[in-house]
Amino acid sequence: MPIQNSPYQAFATLLSTSGHPVSPAELHGLLLGRSCAGAGFDADGWLADAAEMLEGEPADNVRNALIGLQEMVKGELTSDDMTVVLLLPTDDAPLSERAAALGQWCQGFLAGFGLTRREYALSDEAKEVLQDLAAISQVQDALEESDDGESDYMEVMEYLRVAPLLLFTETKKTAEPATKPSLH
Repeated sequence: MPIQNSPYQAFATLLSTSGHPVSPAELHGLLLGRSCAGAGFDADGWLADAAEMLEGEPADNVRNALIGLQEMVKGELTSDDMTVVLLLPTDDAPLSERAAALGQWCQGFLAGFGLTRREYALSDEAKEVLQDLAAISQVQDALEESDDGESDYMEVMEYLRVAPLLLFTETKKTAEPATKPSLH
């Protein structure tokens, strides 16, 4: 039985009771994707993209939750900790539910990254990360309830915790001015 007060479950309940048939994982992926592609942390832009996914303007309680989610993501991407917490079901949820949420997260991330991406060249490593995310978004049903399935899920989840950091770091570098005055 899933933990009823997990952040994922609380957000899922908030979204569904507000009439938004969207997974918290997909919404979080969208936010991280757009942030990693260089959208910055302007609340209005994020709320506009979220409203499109939500298929309508969010009520104040959802709007406040979305702004809080953005503040959390901003803190994770800009801190020295190099840690991203994925908004996914808890480990006691069935593996099929967690795998589906992983796929939704990847779909949201790719949508957010694609909506926001500026004209800059990505490294081969960054392109590979995006290809991996596209592949992960398609294999949601491939994980079976087993020790191996559980292990595969954990491995993919750990990968997804570092992938956004690589993309954020890379796009941040290309967004900064190419030359800085030297103080030698």
